[in-house]
Amino acid sequence: MAQYSGAGQPILVLPEGTNRFIGRDAQRMNILAGKVLAETVRTTLGPKGMDKMLVDSLGDIVVTNDGVTILKEMDIEHPAAKMLVEVAKTQEDEVGDGTTTAVIIAGELLKKAENLLDMDIHPTIVAMGYRQAAEKAQEILNDISIDADDKETLIQVAMTAMTGKGTEKAREPLARLVVDAVKQVEEDGEVEIDHIKIEKKDGAIVEESKLVQGVIIDKERVHPGMPKKVEDAKIALLNCPIEVKETEVDAEIRITDPTQMQAFIEQEEQMIRDMVSTIVDTGAHVVFSQKGIDDLAQHYLSKAGVMAVRRVKKSDIEKLSKATGAKVVTNIEDLSADDLGDAGIVSEKKISGEEMIFVEDCKEPKAVTLLVRGSTGHVVSEIERAIDDAIGVVAATVEDGKVVAGGGAPEIEIAKRLKDYADAISGREQLAITAFAEALEVVPKTLAENAGLDSIDSLVDLRAAHENSVYMGLDVFEGAVTDMYKAGVIEPHRVKKQAIQSASEAAEMILRIDDVIASSGAGRADMEGMEGMGGMPGGMPPMM
Repeated sequence: MAQYSGAGQPILVLPEGTNRFIGRDAQRMNILAGKVLAETVRTTLGPKGMDKMLVDSLGDIVVTNDGVTILKEMDIEHPAAKMLVEVAKTQEDEVGDGTTTAVIIAGELLKKAENLLDMDIHPTIVAMGYRQAAEKAQEILNDISIDADDKETLIQVAMTAMTGKGTEKAREPLARLVVDAVKQVEEDGEVEIDHIKIEKKDGAIVEESKLVQGVIIDKERVHPGMPKKVEDAKIALLNCPIEVKETEVDAEIRITDPTQMQAFIEQEEQMIRDMVSTIVDTGAHVVFSQKGIDDLAQHYLSKAGVMAVRRVKKSDIEKLSKATGAKVVTNIEDLSADDLGDAGIVSEKKISGEEMIFVEDCKEPKAVTLLVRGSTGHVVSEIERAIDDAIGVVAATVEDGKVVAGGGAPEIEIAKRLKDYADAISGREQLAITAFAEALEVVPKTLAENAGLDSIDSLVDLRAAHENSVYMGLDVFEGAVTDMYKAGVIEPHRVKKQAIQSASEAAEMILRIDDVIASSGAGRADMEGMEGMGGMPGGMPPMM
């Protein structure tokens, strides 16, 4: 970027090749990027949403309608679009579901803001109005939420999250597995979802998925002579190798006599024998080591009838500790009977051609495993994503104890009350609050469009129905407005709260940007590519 001094001499402020968009051009470009991204995931919303096939540079295929998965897999370059991807990621981390909802609300907020900017309303005014509307929306949401965390409600919450994600025929049994898993790992009203392990294997029908009261380790025994099945097992967890330690520094051992060599080898063997004896003497029947197990140690453990598994992931060791009550020991010499955990049965089973270790029938385990089955790899991956969402929403409901009706019911009710609230606000913020209300209606509108219904008729019917009940939503299977709470279409309060909050904040941040400076190289090609996109009056010449 160059400015010219009085003498006609150019003064370089930014390096040659820098792209810069100022004022309305920058706003239009960012808003367009947000709208394009929202349009991309929009068709996936709801029970009748379609799927996307994503192919990466290596040719690997992902078939999904999970909003955050689509956005993560897409190679997105535009900076404003990346900000909306963050909205989806936050939604996924905080709640696990509602990622598509959050992104399409953000996209619609930007679309409505564009109309306000065309009316010469300052972006700061729009952002302030949106902030007021978001705060009011949270109040309304609290008002229309219902207290509930009984088992049947949790199952309905899980089923709602899984609807339209390739799990239709097995929704109810999977939902029950998810609820049982969440209830099992709950401690003092808190749910650590990392303690629910999902192990996926293809080659079977979805209905064969099951919940294991313990942990499944995708490993096999280290020695064929070890027992395949151990009942009433005492389990030792090691964070150290069962092999002779190497010296910390480079050391040289000079041997002048063959007998010294023999003594050296025998000494090493004795050290390994002592390690194995220490483990066996504690009464351990099964050993899981995070590190390696020497071939000789494998032989001695096998002779002692101990099942051993090596190079177990740290996360799996932690889950085993939670499930069996065993303590993780970092030095074999410190291992005692008190450090051992218990499991009803530890066995090696072959699942779709691969050996796996099942640690089952633990007493009150605080870590469990869902074994997810499906006919092919792509099917089982999509079922895993659906279960992941369901675990998130059930955990949120257990922790908060609050739910709202689904099917676009909360969005319509919030929009209705926001319009009334806007009438009481003086100044131009009133227009922004009204725009916010209209933007929320994109959710039921999209649900209707994706189901092949007339979106205008559906919105009109929903608004009329909300004069009598706050639970009225769109039943996309019947194509009619029904009481969603009675129909069992229920979502956690936290899903809507987070979606509205993060969508609003992202939209406000993007609206306040009036200058985009892209350095030469990274990020330039995509910025230039936006110039030629439809919806931009006259395009935008590069500004130097």
